[in-house]
Amino acid sequence: MSGGWNTIESDAGVFTFLLDNLGVKDVQFEELIALDADYLRQLNPVYGVIFLFKYPTGEKANSDGTPKDGQYDYAAAENLWFAAQTIQNACGTQALLSVLLNKDAEIELGTPLRDFREFTGSLPAEFRGEALSNSELIRDVHNSFAKSSPFVDETQRTATEDDDVYHFIAYTPINGVLYELDGLQPSPIAHGACTFEEFPEKVIPVLRRRIERYPANEIRFNLLAMVRDLRVRAREIGDQETLFREEQKRNEWQFENALRRHNFVGFAGEVLKGVIGQKLKESPEAYTKWIEDAKGKTKQRSEEQKKTGATADDDEEMLG
Repeated sequence: MSGGWNTIESDAGVFTFLLDNLGVKDVQFEELIALDADYLRQLNPVYGVIFLFKYPTGEKANSDGTPKDGQYDYAAAENLWFAAQTIQNACGTQALLSVLLNKDAEIELGTPLRDFREFTGSLPAEFRGEALSNSELIRDVHNSFAKSSPFVDETQRTATEDDDVYHFIAYTPINGVLYELDGLQPSPIAHGACTFEEFPEKVIPVLRRRIERYPANEIRFNLLAMVRDLRVRAREIGDQETLFREEQKRNEWQFENALRRHNFVGFAGEVLKGVIGQKLKESPEAYTKWIEDAKGKTKQRSEEQKKTGATADDDEEMLG
């Protein structure tokens, strides 16, 4: 039985280094802050996009069994790589692989993923999903980018009806068709004819229609484009400014990923011990006064909150 899959963030740096650690060459992710075909085209070649959204748990399927947009293409699974989602928290990596493993002619996958694609290529979608969920290599790399949490075991956490549930899906052109690849759907969803070159123009209207199905105040979306490593083109044309900027960005991503993995509870505990030790060195009286001052400030803050009608819960709700 496979181990658990932890939640990872929809972040360009996370997804880029996840690919690097799986052995993929010269591919990165860029976050798209606007649905703009011209901007997306500037990133060419664009292999696909990963879309994160709040999953509409109450949304009902069409009465005739068709998807909300596009058409199910049940035969397509024989000609492309599509896997059913069989495990929680893996949908981000699954969406990433849904683009990547359908671009093996354009992207250097590396030996581990090339072998995985060859092994699963002839399997039906549900068995591909099982193979993915049981891949120790992919799971371990995925989990290495999960946020460190000393208080919550993500592998044991179960969602409740009150939880916000988020989901990743992929859009990519394959064999002259724009496909939506969602492991929770029974098959790939076709959105019409689309060449590799037309993808930036063709995918934007599909994404807009998807977003328009949500209330106007829903803004919790994230869109990442899978593109060729921007440093490659910069080297090819001698653009030192872009190359320097992209190298800086990679360094920042590495630092942020290191922070995600680190458990700061031990560090905070040692700092607190050091502060207390210093106070005790000064004198027991200074330590006692420090504690009493802290209690007084906490009490004062609590009384001020009561006067204004605010509570700690209110603060948390506003910050959330």
